[in-house]
Amino acid sequence: MLPSYIVLALFMGYPLINCVRLAFSNYKLTQLDHISFAGLSNFRRVFTDPEIKMIAANTVKFVAITLILQLLLGFILAMALRRPFRGRGFYQGIVFLPWAFSGFVVGLIFQWMFNAEFGPIVDVLMKTGILNHKISFLGNPQLSIYTVILALTWQGIPFFGMMILAALQSVSEELIEAAKLDGATAIQRFYHIIIPSIKPTLVVTTMLRTIWIFNSSDLIYIMTKGGPVNSSHTLSSYMFVKAYNTLDFGFASALGTLFMFGLSIYAFVYIKVSRFNEENG
Repeated sequence: MLPSYIVLALFMGYPLINCVRLAFSNYKLTQLDHISFAGLSNFRRVFTDPEIKMIAANTVKFVAITLILQLLLGFILAMALRRPFRGRGFYQGIVFLPWAFSGFVVGLIFQWMFNAEFGPIVDVLMKTGILNHKISFLGNPQLSIYTVILALTWQGIPFFGMMILAALQSVSEELIEAAKLDGATAIQRFYHIIIPSIKPTLVVTTMLRTIWIFNSSDLIYIMTKGGPVNSSHTLSSYMFVKAYNTLDFGFASALGTLFMFGLSIYAFVYIKVSRFNEENG
């Protein structure tokens, strides 16, 4: 196990420790001659930043809406693919393809689709009469974040679909048939047999996907760069911009350190509340 521990220490342990160190430092790449210990000043800057309140609200909305849509649509996809049918293998390959795309590619695709001048979305809405004038979805403060949510939802549906489909394959058909014979309705079979049987998978996938969505910054940066006026920023993309646009690694590391502790607490509480360990014996 020693080689794997060394790799983890180099590629995960050191960056985490260095991030915490930078969080307590004045560290700007534009002022390398003025690097010094900053104490808690970077953390105070985080909590007093005038944009943080709006961006934090954006983050909650972004994570909640995206997660719910991915879970519901992924569940529907898995249920549709559960029974064998002609061409199922080919269809699975098509609908699971978005998960193979990088965030960069997905961002470019949706940035083009929602372009106000030559994007197909606006063109279709204009031709069908839903819109009577062109709208810049990516340039509208009220709409920009929802375009990113739509893109990330499309990309993430296959993950839930694959994981839930794999879990559904292990559900006992004999148990379902016995419930039918006992007069259980489809809804009763769903809530009392299928959901309890796949609960461990739902718990793990939901927790992981929440963390991944929270950390998603590539789509936002590619599609909107957080604009207009920070309306589509999340905490993750804001941290990315602070690190690589303003080169303020101290402030960005303070944000990253808070994320690390916050998400660790979330994972611990989520597992406890969901009683995951009890479900798995």
